[in-house]
Amino acid sequence: MLLHHYSKYALECGTDEAGRGCLAGPVTAAAVILPKDFNNPILNDSKQLSASKRTLLKPIIETDAISFGVAHVFEDTIDEINILNASILAMHNAIDTLKISPEFIIVDGNKFKPFKTIPHETIIKGDSKYLSIAAASVLAKTYRDAYMTKIHEEFPMYNWDKNKGYPTKAHRAAIKKYGVTKYHRTSFKLLPEQFKLDL
Repeated sequence: MLLHHYSKYALECGTDEAGRGCLAGPVTAAAVILPKDFNNPILNDSKQLSASKRTLLKPIIETDAISFGVAHVFEDTIDEINILNASILAMHNAIDTLKISPEFIIVDGNKFKPFKTIPHETIIKGDSKYLSIAAASVLAKTYRDAYMTKIHEEFPMYNWDKNKGYPTKAHRAAIKKYGVTKYHRTSFKLLPEQFKLDL
């Protein structure tokens, strides 16, 4: 069962990102402040949920949250500042869009930079421990998936509607065949060495 709060503060915000390990597209983060009485039996770490359950949860989280924010950081910035810094920037940008400023921030993972003067805590596997981080993981994933499905129409040969930019065999085979697009992260190892030997 997921815990509600980590801190003693009522306005505690959970934040998480999606798309860190992808070869294409943005890294997307969400920030969510849930009311004290929020509960949902389905809500869990987005990686444990089916796409249909995430789609079901998205409007519930958006309706019930005290406030939520979502932000993309795109591939040019990822290539410029690296994926870790881009992930943290996305989380900061998501928190910045909240209509109410949180009193405390809980972050999935073990890396974060202070946001303004608000105290924070990093929590490894936080998305499977705290409701607000789980809610943020669902929003980050659903918004990013929707973006990848949209840009799939522009470059259908990469199957982003299915792989969402992750390094699947089919995605890498398409990169080898068609080259890279403006959405690919050029700082990432897009093709492993064994793909290059038999060119």
